[in-house]
Amino acid sequence: MARLAIFAERYNIRRSVELAALTNFRMAAAKLGHDCDFLFRSEIMNIPRYEGLLIRALTDPLNTSYVAARLAEVHGLRVLDEPDSILVCCDKVNMYQHLLRADVPMPETCFLTEDEVTVEQAHELFEEFGTPLVLKAPNSSFSMYVEKAHDAATFVKVGKRFLRRADRLVVQQYLPSAFDWRVTMLDGKVLSVVKYVMSPGAWRIHDRDDDGKPNLCTVQSVEKSQVDPRLIAVSVRAGGSIGRSLYGVDVKELDDGFMVIEVNDNPNIDAGGEDQNNPEIYRNVIRHLVGESWEGWVESRSPAAAPAAH
Repeated sequence: MARLAIFAERYNIRRSVELAALTNFRMAAAKLGHDCDFLFRSEIMNIPRYEGLLIRALTDPLNTSYVAARLAEVHGLRVLDEPDSILVCCDKVNMYQHLLRADVPMPETCFLTEDEVTVEQAHELFEEFGTPLVLKAPNSSFSMYVEKAHDAATFVKVGKRFLRRADRLVVQQYLPSAFDWRVTMLDGKVLSVVKYVMSPGAWRIHDRDDDGKPNLCTVQSVEKSQVDPRLIAVSVRAGGSIGRSLYGVDVKELDDGFMVIEVNDNPNIDAGGEDQNNPEIYRNVIRHLVGESWEGWVESRSPAAAPAAH
């Protein structure tokens, strides 16, 4: 029997789908014969008493969740997310550089400093990448600080605004689609695959309507037999370029293959969402935390993905 802990913040238990998922993790641990407690910020110094830690609060190197991850690592606990993955995934420039080095198929991408965000540079990138361009602040999450620029003036305005948050700007080719694939991975194996279907008129997973109200995507389950092996292959390569932790890989499906949009640490695992058709997701995470083997529901030994396009 192992002693496990789930680190969460108060906001995690305000959403019913998150609270239900947290309960499912705890129940899965109990059924496997392990103790599992919830820990909050005020209890962070209790982490060394445990043997494994699952972080479900928002991760960021400036957040308490990162302190919890690093504390767990120092004391020899198995921890998800492990701190090195948090450092990589919470900096999109770092994350995309990992993908580039691993030759992962992804949209055309470049990184600009403040003095490079100019009208002239905008025209060059519109010519090279197409119109519109997608601009991202490196430390963005949940589609915040991710915007499109259709003209040079907007490019400069948005780019300068984002650069108040960081020293570099991510600029990418725009790939329109009605949905994104979300492949949730752990230790190089697939936990679940779903579609994030965007709302009518939306172009991001987390979007807003004209009145500023949230316009969230719908999570759609997918039968295992319907998943293209190339999707699994490119997701495995993308996750492996970051590490062996828990990742949510966002992928666009194109006519000639698949392109990775980004790799997220601390991915959503919500009751009725990512666990659709994958009720074993909870016990597989627990098994990993206690060092037990488990099998992904789609074999990772898939055909090689198409060559990268950068």
